[in-house]
Amino acid sequence: MNLPLIDRAKQNEDKIAIVASEGAFTYHDLLQISAQIATKLLDNVEDLQEQRVAFLIPSGFHYVATQWGIWRAGGIAVPLCVSHPKPELDYAIADSGASIIIAHPDFETVLRPIAQERNLRFILTSETLPEAASLLPEIDINRRALILYTSGTTGKPKGVVTTHQNIQAQVTSLISAWGWTLSDRILHVLPLHHIHGIINVLTCALWAGAQCHMLAKFDVQKVWDRISDGGLTLFMAVPTIYVKLIAAWENADSDRQKIMSDGCTKMRLMVSGSAALPVQVLEKWKNISGHFLLERYGMTEIGMALSNPLQGERFAGYVGKPLPQVEVRLVDESGNLVAPGIPGEIQIKSPGVFLEYWQKPEATAKAFRDGWFCTGDFAVVENDNYRILGRMSVDIIKTGGYKVSALEIEEVLRTHPEIQDCAVVGVADAEWGERVCAALVLKSGINLSLETFRSWTKERLAVYKVPTQILAVEELPRNAMGKVTKPSVAQLFEKV
Repeated sequence: MNLPLIDRAKQNEDKIAIVASEGAFTYHDLLQISAQIATKLLDNVEDLQEQRVAFLIPSGFHYVATQWGIWRAGGIAVPLCVSHPKPELDYAIADSGASIIIAHPDFETVLRPIAQERNLRFILTSETLPEAASLLPEIDINRRALILYTSGTTGKPKGVVTTHQNIQAQVTSLISAWGWTLSDRILHVLPLHHIHGIINVLTCALWAGAQCHMLAKFDVQKVWDRISDGGLTLFMAVPTIYVKLIAAWENADSDRQKIMSDGCTKMRLMVSGSAALPVQVLEKWKNISGHFLLERYGMTEIGMALSNPLQGERFAGYVGKPLPQVEVRLVDESGNLVAPGIPGEIQIKSPGVFLEYWQKPEATAKAFRDGWFCTGDFAVVENDNYRILGRMSVDIIKTGGYKVSALEIEEVLRTHPEIQDCAVVGVADAEWGERVCAALVLKSGINLSLETFRSWTKERLAVYKVPTQILAVEELPRNAMGKVTKPSVAQLFEKV
């Protein structure tokens, strides 16, 4: 059988699917080019039979056509990150056991040597495609489709495997919850080696028969220019992107600000995810755009699980309620359900939950309890809405017998007039178990003493939550999605 994503595209052949630096492309173009790519990949075999195909292509039409081509040939797509250095690319290629590498010419010098060292087939996106597409294999939706590499708090990244059926469940849940239609037009500014960019934006748009306008990389001026031009209905980003957009808006003159704000007002929905959205950022963005950002919660392993509503009241600092087809529960350390108002670990059951960690059966088994996926994230339900307290390992600090949420402390610290941003971590301590420490990005020209900082904080937080050590930094260490890497922050204090 054909993949439902492909069948749906056939119903929209004349519609624009992708607008990118290469031009505007219809669903017909996408179907045709992806079939030719699939034919090239097959190279006279009938079916790739779940061979892994690693590819490194900037965001744009060729990325999408290649991803679809891999799927239509019966392969598993392994998207690589454009900003990763050679050792990280080599790791993902080796760990996934990829037999083919596809690269945009910009990445030939990095990837061709890896292909030669590992004796892998190497294809450039600039190579000529077969003129006619061959007969493509029928793909069962229970087949593996995608391997995304996700960093845990320890060890090397693990390959998260999702099937075509998992992807379909993740996408249909979001289409239903966020009201996607044929007439939607979304601006895509997110990395395409990550679930947020691949599923929430790209695949939802193409499933709906909508238009996806893709930027090769995030550029604050280009994003504001495109929003100001109008015609967009949706925008999804991570908190750091909203922070950059806010700064650019604040630096613009009043006439330009009005045009920028008007462009936002014309959209029907703006979403934030992949990291906690500071309330301060939410409020600033609301003043600029008229949008109360829809915050949601998900993971590479599960797709999206919780969301504020499309219609209805959204609450700052909360990620809403379970999405369609998703069951959520909170449990204590013994695995017992917790009462409302009591924090617990988020566990998920849904058809969108991943199949396995690639070739890591023990890690896969450990990640589940009685059929529920254990997220390792801590949350509490208040007024029927979920509030994320952070990763159990890095955001829950155990100090002097108390369990403290780093995210809660960070929210308070960001209200300090001289603190621009911050990250709170627990650092091992013989007396307290862990000490609460805060890395601070201060406004320019500011010096803040520990004593002054602590007396301000004590007026707003229980004394055991008040950081005992602070460190001023130029910027916080972040990953490609803009998420602060807490282990790197903790290391800063170990060096002091």
